[in-house]
Amino acid sequence: MVRRPQSQSAALAHQMDHDDVRDAYRRWAPVYDFTFGKVSTAGRRHAVELINSSNGKVLEVGVGTGLSLPEYKSHLEITGIDLAPEMLQKAHERIRSERLTNIAGLHEMDAGDLQFPDASFDTVVAMYVITVVPEPEKVMRELARVCKPGGQVMLVNHFSQEEGVRGWVERKMAPFADLVGWHSVFEMSRVMGCDNLKLVERKSLRPWGIFTMMRFRKQADVVHHPLAAE
Repeated sequence: MVRRPQSQSAALAHQMDHDDVRDAYRRWAPVYDFTFGKVSTAGRRHAVELINSSNGKVLEVGVGTGLSLPEYKSHLEITGIDLAPEMLQKAHERIRSERLTNIAGLHEMDAGDLQFPDASFDTVVAMYVITVVPEPEKVMRELARVCKPGGQVMLVNHFSQEEGVRGWVERKMAPFADLVGWHSVFEMSRVMGCDNLKLVERKSLRPWGIFTMMRFRKQADVVHHPLAAE
């Protein structure tokens, strides 16, 4: 597929969006582990537990301060990416302090433009990421692209709901999304647009069902053989 060049104004808006994300997580980095890191513990551990039952190479998109890294079993080879250098610095410190030996590398990288070849990883996981990126549909396509056919793509994320008290609160919080670095109103349909990803599991997670784990299986490429001439 040939990528068409962006217009100057579109490219500038895209860069500003990413600068906003970097700035938000630069502010979060010093306190992340003791704030949102605590809230996200249950969902993160649930995802890693599932991944630990598999084999091969794992890409964690939005690795942040590396809270999940010590929980991966040693038989897995882990690569992490994040857009915020301050978060990655914390992750490198965690690798050293925990003496982790199965980390293949950490990279400063845009989740919407992954610098890996197609079909590089057996598992691709993005935890608490998809609602903070400027173009979630593009990120989903990239997650699918770098996953091997037959491999799995996993999300742990907040998805909004229309009804009830929670829906009302989410809509009221929407104008403040830039301040906290995520979007309170985010529909699940926005991650369902990849034809080669089949949803095989969806589960509400603690605390209070705010977060959802979604596990997709990447479909193997279908080879169409021409009918034999009669």
